[in-house]
Amino acid sequence: MRVALFQMTSGIDPAENRKLLVAAVAEAAEGGADMLFTPEMSGLLDQDRRRSEQFIATEDADETLAAVREAARDHGLWVHLGSLALRDAASEKRVNRGVLIDAAGEIRARYDKIHLFDVDLPTGERWRESNVYQGGRNAVLAMTPWGRIGLTICYDLRFPDLFRALSDAGADIITVPAAFTVPTGDAHWHVLLRARAIESSAFVVAAGQCGLHEDGRRTYGHSLVIDPWGAILLDAGDKPGLHWADLDLSRVAEVRSKIPVLRHRKPIEDVVVS
Repeated sequence: MRVALFQMTSGIDPAENRKLLVAAVAEAAEGGADMLFTPEMSGLLDQDRRRSEQFIATEDADETLAAVREAARDHGLWVHLGSLALRDAASEKRVNRGVLIDAAGEIRARYDKIHLFDVDLPTGERWRESNVYQGGRNAVLAMTPWGRIGLTICYDLRFPDLFRALSDAGADIITVPAAFTVPTGDAHWHVLLRARAIESSAFVVAAGQCGLHEDGRRTYGHSLVIDPWGAILLDAGDKPGLHWADLDLSRVAEVRSKIPVLRHRKPIEDVVVS
């Protein structure tokens, strides 16, 4: 399986981000990719919630999703649109939703980010996703021609139970689209992604945002592809652009036969405090 990762510096204008995404679909298809992976918040990255409000639409009305679906169909390419900020029709709150699109432009899977990023960083940055976003409740595993893909988003990376649920369900690949901050990226990005790949005995594909964004934030970049043994197959550095990796899916069974941790997992009934 050949994958393309689009490392972006998404801005505050969805129309501009949309052009970049559609062009990336075309370039990925021309380069022989089977699937394109994009970062968290591919369609709009803006911490000014009042300014961004005008662009938040339901899934059916989102212009970026419609454009990427059309591009996927036109080029016969699967696309994992890492996430979009969408409006939940029932609650009117936003959802941070990843969407898997097949080569016919049809939506095969949706995943709403479960773990929301509410934190005060030593740098003075303060994030409260739960003020605006509604968290998802379900893990999502999607069937593709190449294998089973488990969907996560960014902060989910810090919660191994989600990765355990996906690997227990048979995930061959787990996606982690992200917009990691620079301090947390420097400290934890590589080590956590390698750990999740090793624990899950699965490929991890993590397309990230990078650089200085129009809203003033900086993101870490370093989109990664990691094999089930924990080897880094791709590190995209800190500049935007399209990057490639080839996945040998037979490695999943090979690694799981060498170290069968998935079969050896035991439920923990209790913690004894002494």
